[in-house]
Amino acid sequence: MGSEGSSRVVVPRNFRLLEELERGEKGIGDGTVSYGMDDADDVYMQSWTGTIIGPPNTVHEGRIYQLKLFCGKDYPDNPPSVRFQTRINMSCVNQETGVVEPNLFTMLADWQREYTMEDILMQLKKEMMSPQNRKLAQPPEGNEDGRVDQKGIVLRCCIL
Repeated sequence: MGSEGSSRVVVPRNFRLLEELERGEKGIGDGTVSYGMDDADDVYMQSWTGTIIGPPNTVHEGRIYQLKLFCGKDYPDNPPSVRFQTRINMSCVNQETGVVEPNLFTMLADWQREYTMEDILMQLKKEMMSPQNRKLAQPPEGNEDGRVDQKGIVLRCCIL
């Protein structure tokens, strides 16, 4: 009998993204975090939208935050780019662009292939509850300032 090496099965990118899509469509935990594809015709499954409902007992409570996640062709070996569409004041988010800065958000800085988009959204929600973010003054709700996405389209989000 041969000895089993320390080999592990590497799930191909598209299978991994299909698993994430299925999980996102089923809903996550208590429903305060969700995600799905932007465009069902995107055969490369690159562009995703995430939503986080602000955690209770923080300045984020009751707010709905929209995010864009972009999974390049090297995902999940490398992390997706993550950007808040909704204006937010957080220590790991660029105030001008809404980009979650990898060097300021440990999960992206120390990315592991096993991490998922769900993990990112859940960690961002936890980050909202951290001492440095839970009481930071936030932009007014209903802020309709557009942000330009990676395709150059101005996106607007209004929280009702």
